This record gives sequence, C-alpha cells and structure tokens, in this order.
Amino acid sequence: MRICMIMSTPFPPQEGIGRYVSSVSKFLIERGHDITVITRSPSRRTKRKHVGDIHVIEASFLPVYPFHVSLHGVFVERQLRQLCPDLDIVHIHTPLSPVVRSRLPIISTLHSTLLGDAGNYEFTDLRSIAIKLLTYSFGRYLMSELIRRSEIVTTVSRFISDDVKKHFRVEREPVIIGNGVDCDAFSPSSLSGNKNYVLYVGRLSYGKGLFDLLECARHFTKSGLFLVLAGKGILEEKLRKRAQTMQIGNKVIFAGQLGQENLVRLYRDALALVVSSRYEAGPLVMLEAMACGTPVISTPVGTATEAINSWSNGIIVPQRSPEKMAEAILTLSEDDRLRKKLSRNARRTILERFTWESVVNRVEECYCSVWRKS
Repeated sequence: MRICMIMSTPFPPQEGIGRYVSSVSKFLIERGHDITVITRSPSRRTKRKHVGDIHVIEASFLPVYPFHVSLHGVFVERQLRQLCPDLDIVHIHTPLSPVVRSRLPIISTLHSTLLGDAGNYEFTDLRSIAIKLLTYSFGRYLMSELIRRSEIVTTVSRFISDDVKKHFRVEREPVIIGNGVDCDAFSPSSLSGNKNYVLYVGRLSYGKGLFDLLECARHFTKSGLFLVLAGKGILEEKLRKRAQTMQIGNKVIFAGQLGQENLVRLYRDALALVVSSRYEAGPLVMLEAMACGTPVISTPVGTATEAINSWSNGIIVPQRSPEKMAEAILTLSEDDRLRKKLSRNARRTILERFTWESVVNRVEECYCSVWRKS
C-alpha cells in the first residue's frame, strides 16, 4: 500500500510523535509499503527530501497564530492532491496537524485530545492562560472535524481513548493501537553507571508538572542526587530562574535536545526516569526508559496506568505531590535490590507488550479494513 502520513513536528524526529511516525513508517516499509510523510516546513517554502527510505515533504508553514494550523492545511492539501493518484490511504497524526479533505480513506491517530492537555496547564504567566483559552476554542473544532472525517480513529493508549469519548462525539469506538519501542536500540547496558541522577525527558512546557518536579528535586538533591532535564521548550528560562531561587541551580542540569544515542546513554545511567506530567498520552520516553531497564517513577497518566504495576516494574505516585515523588526516588536510591527488580521487570514488560511489531500489526489491520472498502 501507498500511505501518506501527516504530522506537525520536525522530521527527522526530535520528540515523541515524530519518533512514533518514524518507527511505524520504517516497519511498514520493511513490510513492503511505500511511505510519504508531510509535515511543516521550517521556512515558508515547501521542501522535499529523503530520510532513509521515507519520502518527506515539508509543506509551507506560516506562523500566523492562532490560524497557523488552518493555513498550513491549505499547503498540505495542495501537496496531497498532487500525490493522490499514487496513494491509497491518508494517515493523520495529531495534535496540531491540519484537517484535510481527500477522496482517499482517512485514518487518524490521536496522540492527545488537546482539551485534556490544556485542562491541566499550570497558570504560570499570561502566555499559559492565552494558550489554554486558544486550545479550548480552536482545539475543540480541530479535533471534532478530524474525528468526523476519519473512517477510523485510533489512539496510542486506553487513557486517550477514554478522554476522546469524554470530550467528543464518536460514532465508533476508537481503536487502541498502542505505543512501541525498538528493543534493540533501547536496551540495558552490561556496565553499571553511577546512578547519581534522576532524569526527565520531554518538552519543557506547560502541563508537564515541571515546577512540581523542581519542588521534588529540592528534597532529593539533599542526598547528593542531580536532576537532569533533557529537552527544550518555552519554560526553560523560567525553570532555570526557579531552580536558582530555590538554591538548587547547581543540582539541576539542562541537557537540551538529544539524539537517540546520547538519550540511550542517559537512560542507562540514570537512577530513574521521572514523569511528573498532569496529563500525558504516552509518554514514549517512559517505554524507552523501561526498555533500557531504567526504573520509571510516574504520575498516573497515559500509558503509565497501563504499563506500570506499582512497586513491581515501576512506581506510580499521585499527581501534584512532589514529596511523594521524592520519597519514591530516595527509597529507590537506598534499595539496590528494589532497583534491580524494577529494572528487570520493566524490560520484560516492554518485550512482552510494547514492541513496534505489535503496533504495526494493528495499524495494518486498520489499513486493510478501509482499503478493502475503497
């Protein structure tokens, strides 16, 4: 089959949705499918390139907020019309991908509902309030239209499936295709690292509970542990200032956006990966860390509630409870037997339930069901 994936983040990928699309695309190509990815151009001009065997079209993008998604959709549809004679299916990955019109079957994968995400934004400044209001108004329309035009709606977790049904009218039950990990690339190391830091990986943005995490760090850094934040985002400067104000600036390391090789190294040597989010679809980084044998301490969001059996293969702590998260981190740092048990069981969970092969099997089933109809 010839499939067009539509997304809104950079490609080659720098974050979760991009890595998801990239991984699914690679496995589909290995099975004989042809994949084209359309995403935003970093400039106003449309560009074409190849990333491995994936054809990539970076469609023109005009950052005219809050109309940027709709405007981008005009350029995406133009590219789609040119490709249409050579395509079988359009597969849209959202949030913030444009809703397109096409005579081809459309399948959507919802990595977030936008509304659930915005509902958990921290009010830290005027910008956070503006983003929340815009997301509620524009996001509701965007997601409703995408669901209406999709022959099949899929989600990456049961958590998101439930959230979709909570916020939107759906005629058919969303198909949960799940999330996956490349278990060869993300694997444990035979070498033992220092385990002297706790790791966060993801956007430094609203809804991630990052100020809760700094409060948590204020407790565990007294024991000599560091906090490493791997990622970038609009809250970075505020987080740096807050860490200095809390007098833990020398214990918080901002590692920036990292490539896969460096990220795997960070996972392997970390005492634990922390997910402090107030809302989350996946997150994919949680599964990657578990595949590396790194214990995960997470709030009860997204896939965490499906993948983690607390104190068996990871630890679940309440949302907005920095003290409870710090207690879990300190317990883990003091109990080597517990850490090894969580590490071993985390890796086993990924091998048994969260491989890309199983995800792509479910994606292919969706493709076949709409392709036969067309």
